[in-house]
Order: sequence, then structure tokens, then C-alpha cells
Amino acid sequence: MSSFGCLSAESRGRDIEEKSCPVRTAFQLDRDRIVYSNAFRRLKHKTQVFLSPLGDDFRTRLTHTLEVAQIARAIARALFLNEDLTEAIALGHDLGHTPFGHSGEIALREIYSADFSHNEQSLRVVEILENNGKGLNLTFEVRDGILKHSKGFGNIIPEDPAEKACTYEGIIVRIADIMAYLNHDLEDAIRSGVLEVAQVPDSCSAILGCTHSERATTMIRDLISTSAVIDDELCLRLSDEVHSAMMHLRQFLYDNVYRSPNVHKDFEKSKKILSELYHYFLDNTPMLEKKLEDLQVNSGCHDDQPKERIVCDFIASMTDRYALNLYKKLFFPSPLV
Repeated sequence: MSSFGCLSAESRGRDIEEKSCPVRTAFQLDRDRIVYSNAFRRLKHKTQVFLSPLGDDFRTRLTHTLEVAQIARAIARALFLNEDLTEAIALGHDLGHTPFGHSGEIALREIYSADFSHNEQSLRVVEILENNGKGLNLTFEVRDGILKHSKGFGNIIPEDPAEKACTYEGIIVRIADIMAYLNHDLEDAIRSGVLEVAQVPDSCSAILGCTHSERATTMIRDLISTSAVIDDELCLRLSDEVHSAMMHLRQFLYDNVYRSPNVHKDFEKSKKILSELYHYFLDNTPMLEKKLEDLQVNSGCHDDQPKERIVCDFIASMTDRYALNLYKKLFFPSPLV
């Protein structure tokens, strides 16, 4: 491993000290805890971009997570960094994502708090909500990488030290996240008919490639070959050409996919569903406690928590399917038999 890699033996440790595993390193143990968590399993039924797609080939939040992990691990291996730490961060980065993708996240900002963010919720999942309120007791480096993976529409590679993960592995996951969604969201948009291939900017295709494989290969290789050691620091960077093409493609997706009429229409529907569920459970404590137990979110961690915070945790933990079925059960009339 490169001297820039984060050794598990030099981890800042866990909040609760544990006896080390004789077989797995600390970061391998973190990875396994994430994979076996309830929140990880629920990702398979959470939207990436398109709400409850009928086709089996569309990405879900789980397949997005796996693609991020693969890209991040490939980069970490090429740069001789810690692959296990990179993989653990990547697999845990979206555990707190809401149902209905970013539409659900925006909805919770409106109905719960303007400060709600899926990356902070992901951290809350691994620190508090999982394991009957005990959390997963992950290492500091994995938790830090999960918290700082999200960029919104900010820089691909952060310049503000406050936005940077404390490890190079964490920064790589942040970059891999955008590499993954630029590729698969474009592919899914074309598959769904929201976009046509001819609409993709020629400048992006000329530089990045015309297929998922070509684009991914270009982005990954460019990061690996352009990154360099400067003043005894590893400088992770993209070439100006590839960086510009990625920024252009991201703007294109925002304008033509994420804010498209079809996607926005589903956003309005999902916002209505989550808003009505949120206010219903604010007023129905017994039902809330039962449903929290069903999702294995109920725990001592909710003692002395504001009711709004508890309901937010419940809503954010739902899968799309669970939210739709619960909404139907609570608000649709039941036919007489």
C-alpha cells in the first residue's frame, strides 16, 4: 500500500472500543456490518431516479451503491490505497437515502427540516438507528467518508477542507459517486425514453465516449493518470478536458432528466405521499410505534427525541414499495366484502 493509504491499524478507532477481530481488519469488519444491515437490504427497493420502474434493468439505490463501490475500489487499487476502507465507505454512503430518491429528500426538507440531507441521515443510520439503537459502531474513517460523500451540485473534487473526507479513500468515493450516476442515470434516461441518444451533447460524447463502458473507462483512467504527488501530498484530480465534459454532462442531466416534466410529475406525487404519511404519524403515536418496530427502526435511541425527528427517521427508512403500500392502506377506501 502507498504511504498515502489509510492503514486500519492506524484508524482513529470506534466510539465504543472493541476487541479486534483475529481474521478481519477494522475496515473489513465495517464493510461486513454495513452489508448485513437492514438499511443496506432496503436499498434494493429505493428509487435511484425513476419512481418504481416496471423494467428490471433500471438502477435502484442498491445497484447504484454497488457500482460506486466497484468504481471506487478500482481507483483505490490503481493508486495503492486501502481498498477495504474505500469499499466500506462506498457501500454505506447511501444508507440514509429516502424513498423516491432525491424527490423524497427534497420532500423531507420541506416537511421536516430544511437541514435534512441524505448523507447526514446515512451517518445517523450507522451511528444510531441500526442494531436496535446501538448503531454499527463503525470506525471514524468510514463514518467520516459516509458523511462527506455528497456534493449536490458542488465541485466534483472539493476544494473546501471542511467538505473533504479525512482520508484519500473517502475523497475517492465522493468522485466515484458522480462517475457512477453520470453514467447510469444517462443510460436509464435513454432506456426510459426521457432522452434520446441524439440529445446527448456531442462535446461530452467526443471526450467521454458514447457507451457506459467507454465513459466509465475514460473517467476512471483520467483520474488515475492525472492524479500526482505534489509537495508530499497526493493530489487527486481530473484533466481539464474530462472535468469540463463531466460538468457539462451533469448540467445536461439536471436540465433534461432530473428536472424533466415526467420526473417532476413523479416528484409531486411522492411529495404528497410522504407529506401525508408524515403528518398522519405525527398524530398517531401507537401506530407509529408499531410501524417503527416492523421496520426495526424503533429503539431506545428515540427516547427524548422530538416526535418530528422520530417520524422523519421512519419516513427516511421506508422503501418506495413500503411507502406506497402504507399510503394505500391508510388513505384508500377499503371495499366491502
